[in-house]
Amino acid sequence: MFLPFNLFIVLAHVTMLVVAGRSTNRYQDLTVDTIPAHQRHNETLATRPSSQNKKPHRSFKKGTKQVARLQRRSRVTSNSTTPTRHPRVNAAPTPQPTGPSSVSTTVHITSVTDFALLLPSRDGEYISEAESDATAYCTNGSSCQNTFPAGFVTGATISEASDGSYIQITGCLDPGKFQFAQDDAGGQMDVRFPNGAKCTFGGYGASFIEQVEPSANRFCLRCCASANDQVNCNSHNDKAGCPVAVPGTYDFDGVSCS
Repeated sequence: MFLPFNLFIVLAHVTMLVVAGRSTNRYQDLTVDTIPAHQRHNETLATRPSSQNKKPHRSFKKGTKQVARLQRRSRVTSNSTTPTRHPRVNAAPTPQPTGPSSVSTTVHITSVTDFALLLPSRDGEYISEAESDATAYCTNGSSCQNTFPAGFVTGATISEASDGSYIQITGCLDPGKFQFAQDDAGGQMDVRFPNGAKCTFGGYGASFIEQVEPSANRFCLRCCASANDQVNCNSHNDKAGCPVAVPGTYDFDGVSCS
């Protein structure tokens, strides 16, 4: 009976070792073989701080696309041979006559002693207000119905373009000799105002600009040979003053209005 008892003990011990070995191997198999690598990776990503978890991958990809678009636009801009479009300087509508031709709104330039200007027809009327009802005044002996008061023109000179595209007269005046509004800074007349305005040099519909500035003691008139000549008769310089709108002489012996 002693041998069987010892054999029983040995067999029991071996059995326990076998069972323990099998449990250890089963745990190792579970750790290594039953958890795929991509699952372990996702698990690691899930341990990011909550602030990072709120940033989905598509947001990063969207930002990448935006950067790529900006880079492509930059390359297109730098490599493009198409000239850059700039806004037109003279973007106002094309000047057109606003009424039928009229003798009372026709000006002319023949000489420093024979020319006409459009001036206010009412006493104390501002030139800017007279754009709708201005009347032609001219030097004594000219063909228009109204004449300048004596001493109104204190200096004047005429010049013409070498290519015949325009003729102009620039000069100084004495505002106290006329019915201007007090402290009138002046205004512009052109083919649009007053109705039917024209210059005999270019004819009805041709370009012309006239500015009278009582506060600066000066006037200017340029008549162009063609219609809508916004190079020589730029009607959009109406607030720039005579020296800009009609460059010329504004200084004379003993008289200056430059």
